Amino acid sequence: MRLKQDVSPVVVVIFRLVVWLYSLISYLPYLLLRSSESQSFSECSRRVKGRSLSAHPSGPYRDVGALRALAMCLQPGVNTLDRVFESTVSRHPDLDCLGTRELLSEEDEGQEDGRVFKKVILGEYRWKSYDQVYKEVRAFGSGLASLGQKPLKNIAIICETREEWIIAAQACFMYNFPLVTLYSTLGGPAIAHGLNEAEVSHIITSKDLLETKLKNILLEVPRLRHIIIVDDKLNSGSEYPRGISVHSMAAVKRLGAHPENASRQRQPPCASDMAVIMYTSGSTGVPKGVMISHRNIIAGITGMAERIPNLGEDDTYIGYLPLAHVLELSAEMVCFAHGCRIGYSSPQTLSDQEIMDRIYKNVMLKVEEMSTFQRTLFLLAYNYKMEQLAMGYSTPLCDKLVFRKVRALLGGRLRVLLSGGAPLSAATQRFMNICFCCPVGQGYGLTETCGAGTISQLWDYSTGRVGAPLVCCEIQLKDWIEGGYCSTDRPCPRGEILVGGPNVTMGYYKNKDKNHEDFFVDKKGQRWFCTGDIGEFHGDGCLKIIDRKKDLVKLQAGEYVSLGKVEAVLKNCPLVDNICAYAKSDESYVIGFVVPNQKQLLALAERKHIRGLWEELCNSPVIEEEVLKVITEAALTAQLERFEIPRKICLSIEPWTPETGLVTDAFKLKRKELKTHYQDDIERMYGAK
Repeated sequence: MRLKQDVSPVVVVIFRLVVWLYSLISYLPYLLLRSSESQSFSECSRRVKGRSLSAHPSGPYRDVGALRALAMCLQPGVNTLDRVFESTVSRHPDLDCLGTRELLSEEDEGQEDGRVFKKVILGEYRWKSYDQVYKEVRAFGSGLASLGQKPLKNIAIICETREEWIIAAQACFMYNFPLVTLYSTLGGPAIAHGLNEAEVSHIITSKDLLETKLKNILLEVPRLRHIIIVDDKLNSGSEYPRGISVHSMAAVKRLGAHPENASRQRQPPCASDMAVIMYTSGSTGVPKGVMISHRNIIAGITGMAERIPNLGEDDTYIGYLPLAHVLELSAEMVCFAHGCRIGYSSPQTLSDQEIMDRIYKNVMLKVEEMSTFQRTLFLLAYNYKMEQLAMGYSTPLCDKLVFRKVRALLGGRLRVLLSGGAPLSAATQRFMNICFCCPVGQGYGLTETCGAGTISQLWDYSTGRVGAPLVCCEIQLKDWIEGGYCSTDRPCPRGEILVGGPNVTMGYYKNKDKNHEDFFVDKKGQRWFCTGDIGEFHGDGCLKIIDRKKDLVKLQAGEYVSLGKVEAVLKNCPLVDNICAYAKSDESYVIGFVVPNQKQLLALAERKHIRGLWEELCNSPVIEEEVLKVITEAALTAQLERFEIPRKICLSIEPWTPETGLVTDAFKLKRKELKTHYQDDIERMYGAK
């Protein structure tokens, strides 16, 4: 999407002439020095990336490098997570492995709307080597065994993303303790459900979460015997039910390091053993536990790693997404396998929802505040670079003179950005490509496929697609007649996405009915998962996600509306921080619940000479109508059909966070909870016709 530029044609010509001369001068040495084997982005992007094995448009589709066989592991014989870690430790014992920024101070910061956020001041990173981490992992695993944790018996972790989480996880992998992961933002009943279903006797958690989440439900978990706190100090004066012992992580490590415990032989896992029971975030009801074997994770990270070229010990990964989410856990396992270092920060500094979309909006707001000269230069450079990327060329002069400062906002050293978990808008993806001067890979996967499905090639600068299948899996399209999607559709075959391969997990824990519904094994013995997502394959073998079966609503007049599509379009509107589209089959139009951007809404109110507190503005019918006009204009610009555009909206006073229960820990909408929460507004918007 080009940015609007109100610039004299003479200025545009001069700008393009300067850039053209620079490009010509720099391109001649490139032509002379380029090897015959090297290819431009343009040449690479035209390659076929995936093919249908059967030559039928329904597939199954595979990466062109995996047509003969799917990849299952990174190294021969290294087929469990403990072996992956040990292999890297043996090769790079002294390299940095895990780092955490020192917490200098913490204070409450009041907002204009009365809310209070914690502001943290952080120091430099303190790094531990691979050998140091390995010794801590061994000691902690040995300590857990000394506390009565048995191999093949479940142990739970409910904790924020931090280095202690991954150390605990590696210890469980090493000692063959299946790790039950639960989001730290789940409600008490959901946490108790998971702990009881998994029959855990040991829990690993933080001091804060013990007091705020677990303490009130301990009596509801009768098998619980040991709580291990990852913090250095325990809460003094806290009382817990009889029969439950509370230990610090440091104390458990000391126990494990005792000679009589450290010398005890451990039972290493097999590839088929369960590594993780990962409870989903519960977007459609009670969280389901997904059983993931060592073999599944190894296959998944093998596929992911293949799409990130030159990954190695010089790379640093920043860990901030929830480790209870399969994407973050898999990404960190990829890092361990390649000797990268992982830096953790405070969750308060980087846990904002849809971080890339938010960065895009904030930078574009700063552009509006620039001087005329700065804004003109930025817009000219932006549109010029977009044209060059589309043709497969780089723009070193624009990168150096214009985008260097924007890139510096994220440290200036970014090599790769990967987006998954939710669709990234085309405008945001292109913006990140241009302004941060690095490739942005979009991926597609689910907990049930170990987060692995597709990732776009980093030299593929097309937008709106998620790439070809990874080398560890294949994808089939299944006709969905009711929704009007068939593999025989032109120009692109469409249908429900089925993922098959060694990364497809063992199924749902203690849930046979759902297993029969969502998983199946084909005649060749390969396991498949039915995703419920609708996709289309393009001619070069890349997948595009276009719909979801559960998000499709048929209106009274027979039109089908994809709620997810409507939301994805309207989230690009600067006035919208978040939105949930809603429709009923016995009604003729769509409505929406909107979390407005505070800065933009206050500016709109000022332009319309409307005064009031934040709550009064959100409840104002006049403001509601003005926001609806802006949203409608954005929808029409994005070429939504009239019947897809919300006809009425209500504004939310509070943002939707996992703590409100209206979104998951991955910030996916909980439609059922949102419907309940806004029931009165739904009746109002559909009642007053």
